[in-house]
Amino acid sequence: MVSIKDVASHAGVAISTVSKVLNNYPNVSSETKKKVNKAIAELGFVPNAIAAALSSKKSGRIALLMNLNTQTQAIDEIGMQYMAGAIRQAKEYNLDLVTVFFSMIQDMSYEEITRYFLSQNIAGIIICGISKDDVILQQLIEAEKFKIVLVDAPIVNATTSSVWIDHKRAQYDIAKRTILQNNAKRVLYIAGKKNGYVTDERLKGMEKLVRELNLTMLIRYGNFSELEARKLTFQYGQHKDIVVCASDLMAIGAMKALTEMDIFRPVCGFDGITLMGYVGKQMNTVRQNFAHISEEAVKELHQLMEGAAGRNVIVQYELVRMQYLDIIC
Repeated sequence: MVSIKDVASHAGVAISTVSKVLNNYPNVSSETKKKVNKAIAELGFVPNAIAAALSSKKSGRIALLMNLNTQTQAIDEIGMQYMAGAIRQAKEYNLDLVTVFFSMIQDMSYEEITRYFLSQNIAGIIICGISKDDVILQQLIEAEKFKIVLVDAPIVNATTSSVWIDHKRAQYDIAKRTILQNNAKRVLYIAGKKNGYVTDERLKGMEKLVRELNLTMLIRYGNFSELEARKLTFQYGQHKDIVVCASDLMAIGAMKALTEMDIFRPVCGFDGITLMGYVGKQMNTVRQNFAHISEEAVKELHQLMEGAAGRNVIVQYELVRMQYLDIIC
């Protein structure tokens, strides 16, 4: 069996340096990390903790990997709902659930992330918020070493499932309803983030609607930021008939900007967060049940851990008009 001493000798470093790399110490140069990781790969070295995890017959520990929204000072209701639903469903299956945030692993390499999850005896991972720019996580999915469920990303393989709503249809439905209600023709569409899976799908829905209703549409990216949507609305809103936003936070920013400009334009959002009910103006939106989505993600992960193949799972959504009396308890 390959030992840590063998790795140190192969990499030309001290045993303590190998230990630091394995345990993700911050004071190790990137060049040294590369040498050690290369030696680990070439020798096929497996640390004791990881070996124990691999050989264990237990498969009851899963990770919920979340990318929290930092574009607002308000509480991330979506993230909290994801956590609540996942915890509740994990308890039903007697699974131990660990919450991990993107910020905790953002500086790790693929090898380091893999060792981290294996050392925690993680058998499956639910990833919320992955984008096309998350190259290391894409590698993790492609490697098929873990059972993985992606929330809001259309990637499926033998060990990976996708759980989400039909974002293309949902964006089409809510925008069409609002446009027809207001006889609008000129659309300002404030999309989410570039290279986002949901952004691409929702944009496809808008493009389909524009073709069908012979509309004109100006597309700008608001990065799911209330502040950015506010700025874009000040800049372009008065010259359009309607503002369609790819999130409720952006819809709130757009509506506040229009109010300050003292002009009326219909605004619709997407997500159905509670905060929409406190804006003072009723707006159409797509209500997603995020707790239910994460429950379905845990169910799907459990199926993968039981030997099922990856698949695409579509859950339901509602078209609603958010108002204060609908959200108070």
